[in-house]
Amino acid sequence: MDEMSYCSFSGGEEYTNHFQPGIYVCADCGHELFSSSSKFQHSSPWPAFCQTIHPDSVSKHPEAWGPLKVCCGKCGNGLGHEFLYDGPKEGLSRF
Repeated sequence: MDEMSYCSFSGGEEYTNHFQPGIYVCADCGHELFSSSSKFQHSSPWPAFCQTIHPDSVSKHPEAWGPLKVCCGKCGNGLGHEFLYDGPKEGLSRF
């Protein structure tokens, strides 16, 4: 199983269309964030996941405009947002 670095914004996103088995980790500290088994196709230019690999993989912080800001649960590196109810199935979120 491969280990892919997630959310290293310099140079663009290289894992948008990557669906090989593996674990996505924080680009700054290597903390496990998402499994490829929770990844799904989405129109976003970034990889889309419907759940984290561990309950403490990310920390979430409310944003005034709706979604939750998502950071690495270990080092606080900014990872993007959680869009509630925008996942591949009813009731799931999109990270």
